[in-house]
Amino acid sequence: MGGMIPLGDISRRPTRIPTVTILIILVNAFVFVQELMGGEAFVTAWSAIPAQVFSGHRWITLLTAMFMHASWSHIIGNMIFLWAFAPEIEDAMGPGRYFAFYIVGGLVAMLAQVAADPHSTIPNLGASGAIAAVMGAFLVTYPRDRIRTVLFLFVFFRVTFIPAALLIGLWFLSQLFNAGAVVHAQTGGVAYLAHIGGFIFGAVTARWFEDPRRVALQNSPE
Repeated sequence: MGGMIPLGDISRRPTRIPTVTILIILVNAFVFVQELMGGEAFVTAWSAIPAQVFSGHRWITLLTAMFMHASWSHIIGNMIFLWAFAPEIEDAMGPGRYFAFYIVGGLVAMLAQVAADPHSTIPNLGASGAIAAVMGAFLVTYPRDRIRTVLFLFVFFRVTFIPAALLIGLWFLSQLFNAGAVVHAQTGGVAYLAHIGGFIFGAVTARWFEDPRRVALQNSPE
């Protein structure tokens, strides 16, 4: 089995500390601790269950579920992906616009998953839909940037630099492939349609949220 883990953009550095991204990571960590303490009851209470949302109940869980995770590997993997792409996007949008973009992207992703299987009683949770929106924005804004990436092949690995367009493009194709494979047999697991919905939202709306002056400053010679 192979895989890729992005570590960060080596082509540019944010001009400001990504305070909102750091805050989002801290909130995710705090909520995960609450999950560990509260157990299944906490998860059931605050995760998004499509059948309930579709029937008009517990809409708040579309928001709360964005900050919850199913396991240590789930939250660690998501936060690594967030940190790899979000600081540059926060810098391009500014803290306020970026926060709004992240929240709306996550809500769109959750709604996409609900729409895909509105009668499902399987809890949906995770930040990956909102992170997919960030990745969609990164693809549109900085497609030529090189991303430091760990490549895995069975028990071997190496660190290399991959163009963002290639790395994110391959990730998105894998989401499309896996969504097609499970569309007729959705029994839980990874919410691929949330990833796809969030990614499309991010790619389409990125320019609306970005501050052209900030993007120009990022691209100016040092």
